[in-house]
Amino acid sequence: MTLDHGIVGDTYIVEALHLPQNMERRLQALGMIKGTKVSVLNNKNAGTMIIQMRSTRLALGKGISSHIEVRS
Repeated sequence: MTLDHGIVGDTYIVEALHLPQNMERRLQALGMIKGTKVSVLNNKNAGTMIIQMRSTRLALGKGISSHIEVRS
């Protein structure tokens, strides 16, 4: 499943990033790599979602979150 389908309050594990190389590297530099736990704090179906990864909160648009493969 992709992160944009995540349910608020649930935690997922990153499996893969399917993004352009520059965006992938940016997220990896922030700590989003395979095996990272990601919690969904807010998910507006129309677009932006807020996630927590380790001690960092990130806002991601649907264009990015729909290309992040996760598992429960």
